Amino acid sequence: MSVCLLRRLMGVPLLCLLCLESLAVSSVGPSNSSSSFCSESRECLQFDLVCRTEQYEVRHYSATRWVSTDAEAYFLGVGAAMAFRRLYHYISGANEEGVRFEMTAPVLVEVPEEVKMWEPAIYTLSFLLPSAYQERPPTPTNDKLYFSDMPDMDVYVRSYGGWMLSITSRVHAHLLSRALLRAHAHFNHTHHYALGYDSPLKLLNRHNEVWYVVEGDPVCGEEHTPLPTGTH
Repeated sequence: MSVCLLRRLMGVPLLCLLCLESLAVSSVGPSNSSSSFCSESRECLQFDLVCRTEQYEVRHYSATRWVSTDAEAYFLGVGAAMAFRRLYHYISGANEEGVRFEMTAPVLVEVPEEVKMWEPAIYTLSFLLPSAYQERPPTPTNDKLYFSDMPDMDVYVRSYGGWMLSITSRVHAHLLSRALLRAHAHFNHTHHYALGYDSPLKLLNRHNEVWYVVEGDPVCGEEHTPLPTGTH
């Protein structure tokens, strides 16, 4: 993707900024699971589906390593734009080894729950490192980038289509948290994750998610769809 096109994409709200290459899917994570909605990246974060209700899914993710950066901003879209630029430069060769590699999916944004309108918030944007660099990733030349390790964990997930905007992300996070509270599920209330899987050039069948990290045993609710062994 050219620099000119990247600059033009900076005007698109929030994770329309995700310039994913149109490539076949392979895996990072559990090898026996797949993401049918992840179709534009060579490598995509994989998971095992634990159960599904009408309101959310419970997924299990194995430990993975990401390259991350923080951005202080009053609005999620502004913070994501600043952070995305740094990370895109990193995968385009702005590292000590001069390595260039393709985008992975999804792009993940950690969003603090308590955000005061008159104070900026800290948003953390992360790119999943390709499987070839999970153990020894290239060292960033920008000191604002760092590596973060996602632990082996369960998450509550709500999926939705369309474009990921600040307002839509907040609305779906609110709907997910309400469903979890009704189910008496325990989860981390300090932040949620906003995830985007698609490039800005994809107009139909877009896929976005919000996550809350499970605390304790996951709860599927009284009525849920049990999954046979080996189903994903």
